[in-house]
Amino acid sequence: MGLKGFAEGGVASIVAGCSTHPLDLIKVRMQLQGESAPNSAVQRNLRPALAFQNNVSSSAVHAPPPRVGPIAVGARIIQNEGVAALFSGISATVLRQTLYSTTRMGLYDILKQKWTDPETRTMPLTLKLTAGLIAGAIGAAVGNPADVAMVRMQADGRLPPAQRRNYKSVADAISQMVRREGVTALWRGSSLTVNRAMLVTASQLASYDQAKETILAKGLMKDGLGTHVVASFAAGFVAAVASNPVDVIKTRVMNMKVEPGVAPPYAGALDCAVKTVKAEGVMALYKGFIPTISRQGPFTVVLFVTLEQVRKLLKDFDF
Repeated sequence: MGLKGFAEGGVASIVAGCSTHPLDLIKVRMQLQGESAPNSAVQRNLRPALAFQNNVSSSAVHAPPPRVGPIAVGARIIQNEGVAALFSGISATVLRQTLYSTTRMGLYDILKQKWTDPETRTMPLTLKLTAGLIAGAIGAAVGNPADVAMVRMQADGRLPPAQRRNYKSVADAISQMVRREGVTALWRGSSLTVNRAMLVTASQLASYDQAKETILAKGLMKDGLGTHVVASFAAGFVAAVASNPVDVIKTRVMNMKVEPGVAPPYAGALDCAVKTVKAEGVMALYKGFIPTISRQGPFTVVLFVTLEQVRKLLKDFDF
């Protein structure tokens, strides 16, 4: 039964991930807005408050970069790179869902079975959150290489042609990273990935279960597609709010170029967070929030609706 939970969660996650991949790509592009040349532009924005500036007004130096919405970002991608660009890095998404989501969904299911009260058939919210934190952490550690590859492949189109990595597939991305940057590059930003995955899994799975149980207990709706959709969107909103700041920092750390003999743009997650906030303001941590919500809602709906269907198909099988 343990393996069955992994299989069900894996299939549902791959379907959901592929279905919402364009929204995830737009989110990544939005999170990287205003980040160009961090070593130079950001450092100029970090001038001491009393420093004299020659022939440059304070407002010009500290003027925030123009922000473009998700529709404009999507339109720009299609115009400049073609419709197919919306699916850049989808092979990495498939691998990421296979590794990360299969692990987290399977572990959460196992913990849920162990910790559910056999008499009441319920599980306290605190235990749901704990199960989500544990499952998310382990899943993220397993899937981090695919996550790094996915972020880079999604972000590649925003770079000038001469600076693009031009990965042909997720396998090519991983092999090039290992060859040029070492094996440790595959786990770049892993602490952020783990933190984000813990937040997403705990908030998404736990809030879905809690919302569904509350709706059914209060008799607001019957158990069916409508209940699943409402609970899914509630779970998606909670997950987006909780994880977006960590997701922005994770995206930038994973996407940064590290060259021999050159100081990296960011020394780590905290350095990236400080530079991002000082250069672009606190709300920069919520860049890509609209597409994040737009993705999390449909992703969660497709995830759980597909999961229920897969469970029906496999209900007579034990493995």
